[in-house]
Amino acid sequence: MKVALFDIDGTILVAHGAGRRAMERALLAAVGTTGPGGQHYAGKTDPQIAREAMRHAGLTDTEIDARMATVLADYLGHLEAELAARSDEPPALLPGIVALLDACEAHDGVVLGLLTGNLVVGAERKLRAVGVDPGRFEVGAFGSDHEDRPALAAIARERAAAYLERPVPGEACVVIGDTPADVACGLAIGARTIAVATGTFSAVALRDAGAHLVFDHLADTAAAMDAILRG
Repeated sequence: MKVALFDIDGTILVAHGAGRRAMERALLAAVGTTGPGGQHYAGKTDPQIAREAMRHAGLTDTEIDARMATVLADYLGHLEAELAARSDEPPALLPGIVALLDACEAHDGVVLGLLTGNLVVGAERKLRAVGVDPGRFEVGAFGSDHEDRPALAAIARERAAAYLERPVPGEACVVIGDTPADVACGLAIGARTIAVATGTFSAVALRDAGAHLVFDHLADTAAAMDAILRG
């Protein structure tokens, strides 16, 4: 049995900056700044992004902890609005994703899951915005589970074990993502890592991060399924 754990942004879909705009609106209201210029969001959890921005504003971690729930709640409210606002550039599925998710869901030897830095509610809203039912994913770990991205793979594995009612070794997990952080997250539990260069990182950068396999895209369903099932 394989547990296929998909990242969302840059792997399943592109939201064309909706998440960034929503987070910046929440941060601006809370601390008067959107964070450091050029702050990277890819591969990070939502709470990590918020904390980095609030530290940049000069807040201590104690002060950040006191404001975090409000910032994240505001972010989720803005996210819903941002996802619906851009009729010229709406959120979109990436090539091959529908067929690949269908193939994983139909395969008796695959448990379909999510492994993402998005808050669980944010993940659901992004998926619904591109017509994907969040309920089809049987297990998952999210930024709302832990602020530290590398910790999420172990959480996903534990939930897979509870779902299957048997231990799930790291090598039974397959992490599919578009950033070096996704690769590192999978490697932390000994998972097979499949990287896809449909986000902000090149195939070379993903190979250098240690991904077991790198695809330019996931449009070849047979090749992607073979990568998930092998090993």
